[in-house]
Amino acid sequence: MTTARTSRSNRLLQILDGYRQILVVTHDNPDPDAIASGWAVTWMVEQKLRKPARLIGGGDIVRAENKHMLHLLRPPIELVRSITCPPAAAVVLVDCGPGSQNHLFASDCVPPVAVIDHHSLNASRHAPRLAFRDIRPRIAASATIAACYLREQKLNPSTQLATALVYAIRTETRGCQTYHSRTDRSALLWLTERADFTRLADIENAPLSIDYFSDMALALQNTTLYDDAAFCLLPRASGAEIVGEVADLLIRCNTVRRVLCGAVVEGHLVISVRTDYEAENATDLVRSTLLGIGEGGGHSHRAGGKIPSIAGNPAIPADIEGELRRRWLAACRLPLEGGRFLIARQEIVRNL
Repeated sequence: MTTARTSRSNRLLQILDGYRQILVVTHDNPDPDAIASGWAVTWMVEQKLRKPARLIGGGDIVRAENKHMLHLLRPPIELVRSITCPPAAAVVLVDCGPGSQNHLFASDCVPPVAVIDHHSLNASRHAPRLAFRDIRPRIAASATIAACYLREQKLNPSTQLATALVYAIRTETRGCQTYHSRTDRSALLWLTERADFTRLADIENAPLSIDYFSDMALALQNTTLYDDAAFCLLPRASGAEIVGEVADLLIRCNTVRRVLCGAVVEGHLVISVRTDYEAENATDLVRSTLLGIGEGGGHSHRAGGKIPSIAGNPAIPADIEGELRRRWLAACRLPLEGGRFLIARQEIVRNL
């Protein structure tokens, strides 16, 4: 059994104590898990080490629920396009790995001191040597790991932070409907006593913009079904998060068991993959699909990836669309022929 003396949080704090400043960095376009877990780590550092710590993410936050979370809970996250690491500062990656390309320090010019994550590592990459590594793929959310740190340090989070952590765990487990470990359940029980469920309900029922409905309508019109697999490339996207939202919606179709959804966002083709098969792994599907042209990672049922710097914006070049479709169907072991639109084109035209 891990003692307080050798707990992961103590080891992390001992390492960070040797630095003047700490930068806690999430993946780009941070989701609730990245925001909440990064907030908890930042607050723990400030409380225990009495040193300045900043929570930083790249890109934007577009999803309505996540924007509403920022409005209601006020996490201290800074969203920037680029950043220069100050001298004698430690970079702590949260909810993203050292080999991924979806965070502000992906160029490896400033190697991270620590990584806290629940995504499986990409075995094709040689991860840099790290002073601290806490990567637990069997845990459903990075927020669970961060909550464990607070419990180890006997720190009681504020109502706002506790609510953010609960929301993060709920989003990563679809309200505990998908796999979650005993550690996730224990953390959620501990946080429940401290969270504000009125605010949580407000976040989960956030108001939606007109752009959301426009993007969703175009996505459904551009979805092709191949047996039990769906393939959808959005002709435009208001942000990266709509890609995951479309994938989450399509996987709920009663004849669909696998989904690939993509869109060009800021010059990169962003991909989300879902699978409902217990014996299948979404991370394997996305990595097989993007092998040699991009990279990806995630969980057993939900994963994402990116093809960087493509020419199309917002339109995806026909050759890339065709190659991506072929690779996706090959990963699903399905033939390229026989696809049909989710919504028949004549039906769309008839109802204009």
